[in-house]
Amino acid sequence: MKLPELISVLSLILFITIISQPKAALGAELAPSPPKQAYVTLLYGDDYLLGVRVLGKSIRDTGTTKDMVALVSDGVSDYAKKLLKADGWIVETTSLLANPNQVRAPRYWGIYTKLKIFNMTNYNKVVYLDGDTILVKSIEEVFKCGKFCANLKHSERMNAGVLVVEPSKAVFNDMMSKVDTLPSYTGGDQGFLTSYYSDFPNALLFDPNIPEEALKSRPAREMERLPIIYNADAGLSFISNKWKVDKSEFRVIHYTIGPFKPWDWWTSWLIEPVDVWQNIRERLDESLPGTAGGKNPNDELRVQFLFVLPFFALLLCFYRSFRENGDLLCRTSLCNQIRHLYHILMSCVTVAYASVSSSTTTNPNSQVSAQTMVPACLGAISVFVCFMSAVVSLGISISIVPRQVMPWTGLVLTYEWTFTIFFLLFGSFLHLIYQWGKATAQSGPVASRTDSFDSESRKGYQRRASSCDIVTWYYGLGMAVLAVAVPSVPCIFGITALLWRLVLMVVGGLILASFMTYASDRLAARSFLKGLEHRNTTRSRAACFLC
Repeated sequence: MKLPELISVLSLILFITIISQPKAALGAELAPSPPKQAYVTLLYGDDYLLGVRVLGKSIRDTGTTKDMVALVSDGVSDYAKKLLKADGWIVETTSLLANPNQVRAPRYWGIYTKLKIFNMTNYNKVVYLDGDTILVKSIEEVFKCGKFCANLKHSERMNAGVLVVEPSKAVFNDMMSKVDTLPSYTGGDQGFLTSYYSDFPNALLFDPNIPEEALKSRPAREMERLPIIYNADAGLSFISNKWKVDKSEFRVIHYTIGPFKPWDWWTSWLIEPVDVWQNIRERLDESLPGTAGGKNPNDELRVQFLFVLPFFALLLCFYRSFRENGDLLCRTSLCNQIRHLYHILMSCVTVAYASVSSSTTTNPNSQVSAQTMVPACLGAISVFVCFMSAVVSLGISISIVPRQVMPWTGLVLTYEWTFTIFFLLFGSFLHLIYQWGKATAQSGPVASRTDSFDSESRKGYQRRASSCDIVTWYYGLGMAVLAVAVPSVPCIFGITALLWRLVLMVVGGLILASFMTYASDRLAARSFLKGLEHRNTTRSRAACFLC
């Protein structure tokens, strides 16, 4: 080929390339981009952080490739934001929308910020999920729902825990113009949306099985109602332990149980559906050091301290008792120690109705005298102090145990600290009663009356004395066993309905209260009479604080 012909061919090729380039670019520009969709949640404090983590894990387990966006306010800590990012959330910081309602629940102070999902116009469709929800199956099909979709709960009122929204700047601006005027029956966003979409109860039910061709052939519906499987409300079913549909069909479980959130350790012992949430929590990855299984590194140090401290206190009591009264604690061998414990346990079987005073078996005539010397008001005082000690102990234990520990950890720590604080408080009271008895015995008129039975009672007491009184052990262990059994009975019998669980716990509580009344009265009387017997002696410190 000659040079002029070669130049002509190359020029033609270059011309065609230049002409076709804009068309290709235009074609790429006109090609429809895939719709951008996302799962969204809201966090305006760290209280729901663990809930959002579990929600994110449940979403990822469905195999979705859609974005997970967490709208967070300034009230969320930097650590929480870092942890959410490590879990795969896209963290978007947003300002809070003030709640205009004066009458509202304290937890609703920032809930109107949820309305900002209507302004997320960088997405074609978003599915909003509250932090106390979890996915048990994929819900990708709900992205085919209308422009606004929610679930009805109380006839004409919607639940805003699960929403499907087509973001629109115009709708968002219209909402903002009506925030201060539209009423909210809940004092939060749910009541506002019920007022804003006043015709929502008449909306058609969303059909998740609708073919794609049929969906494209009709205009998008303004509103559609989500079936209950997309917002299975645990709060409406846990009382009767019945769901409106088969549990195997659930897609989303919503834990709307007021103060009983699934991350609170005590909720698992009351409500059966929380087990599903806990199973997902246990599979949480260690996104940051010490966060596997939903753990909080700060709580772990606190839990270890709370677990060990009562044991150190117990060891200290035994050490001091051994130093001051080693002959009562020390045994010649381990076999003797085991044999001594065996005799104590066997004796406990026969002391259920033991005499008030350990000395009365020696001299029956002294029983009347001993009983007449116990103040008449002592029984009522001891019962009151016993119950107040139990209430205070339980309150302190619940307050110091972290709320979001695992259920078994929370239960064990609560029992451990309740028993420890109770025995300290009630044991201190019994020690005061003992001192009261000594002071009474040393007074003039009473001292002459105690001489008639003191020598015999002292002999009887010395024969039966030990570092821990057998009858005291019987009462103490009886209260402890009943306290453990009362909340355990529903689990033992496999009862999951909250109503029946509460009934059994109330019945068990009455039995426990009756035993505590009887035991506290007897223990106080025994302590007072011991004070009378020991009026001229110094009492050795016992290993048990109640003895």
